[in-house]
Amino acid sequence: MKNSLSPASALPVDAADALLVGRVWVEGTGPVLALVTPDSVFDLSSVAATASQLLELPGVAKAVRAAAPSLPRLAGTAEVLANSAADARKPALPWLLAPCDLQALKAAGVTFVASMLERVIEEQARGDASKAEAVRKAVVGVIGDNLSSIKPGSPEADKLKEVLIAQGVWSQYLEVGIGPDAEIFTKSQPLSAVGTGAEVGIHPHSHWNNPEPEIVLAVNSLGETVGAALGNDVNLRDFEGRSALLLGKAKDNNASCAIGPFIRLFDDKFNIEHVRRSDLNMTVTGTEGFEMKGGSSLSKISRDPLDLVAQAIGANHQYPDGFMLFLGTMFAPTQDRHGPGQGFTHVVGDVVTVATPQLGSLVNRVTTSDKAAPWTFGISALMQSLAKRKLL
Repeated sequence: MKNSLSPASALPVDAADALLVGRVWVEGTGPVLALVTPDSVFDLSSVAATASQLLELPGVAKAVRAAAPSLPRLAGTAEVLANSAADARKPALPWLLAPCDLQALKAAGVTFVASMLERVIEEQARGDASKAEAVRKAVVGVIGDNLSSIKPGSPEADKLKEVLIAQGVWSQYLEVGIGPDAEIFTKSQPLSAVGTGAEVGIHPHSHWNNPEPEIVLAVNSLGETVGAALGNDVNLRDFEGRSALLLGKAKDNNASCAIGPFIRLFDDKFNIEHVRRSDLNMTVTGTEGFEMKGGSSLSKISRDPLDLVAQAIGANHQYPDGFMLFLGTMFAPTQDRHGPGQGFTHVVGDVVTVATPQLGSLVNRVTTSDKAAPWTFGISALMQSLAKRKLL
């Protein structure tokens, strides 16, 4: 994994033009807000104490650019990236954390047709991976595999819903996939996300699970989308397939949320249009030599990213510290790993890489959530750290 944590692989292809905001752990100090360039990592604390506070600044990109020449240097970028590998950290050097802090961690589900069909299959198979292929053929035989022309909430979607109900195959996943209301759920808790190089956790009782490569929008308290990052919304297909009421247990476990390596701020070089056109690539490499490649194209999303933001925040729901919003994925792996009809599931030691040219790459190794580093640094600890540095 350490070989993947270099500026050439981790940073955007146009890193020299990108405004990259991250957070690094500095031993003896705590989490420090940072500006990352191809060569160096700089302390952004003089501009804002937290990532949440930074994204509230009017014209945040302009403010960061104006401050950049006078920011103190923390370390070299190559050093910090290499030191971010969970199994190779040296306390004397900083390492990368998730780039968000006090923001709520939210996720939009069932936003692509391909993943919507897989959710229906999970539900019909009751979370049993061995039944998935037979169920997949039956479901596709009834509803087809091309619903991309259906606009969620449209009259055509309503007519399709009536037909599917009459055929007895309506599903709660189809409801949020083509109905008027998107699925927006709480993925995890503020400060609980892990960054690039860290281990991600799957529940030790899960036997059917997968990574979910996604783009994550950074949204401030006004509902303004001001940047984007990469994310891995670790998914337990068996838990959620048994019951949608197990969504919390399927999604919110120790180290089950990875975001990084940085938040790229929107400016004249990168904006929401670039997000809409993004193609994500994902690779899973196992210790036994197994390799799986996949991807997710934002151009095929069934709901516009800003529509998802609008469904998450508004008169009915506010986020005073902002939020990070996973946009969902069209990636739902079916490649057999342990035998015919068994599909894909993680094995401890897998290395997962999520990448897209303008956001860089997010790299994590898989373990079980009971073996991952415990989450101990919460809001109280952050407040104490900031107070000690007189940043509050």
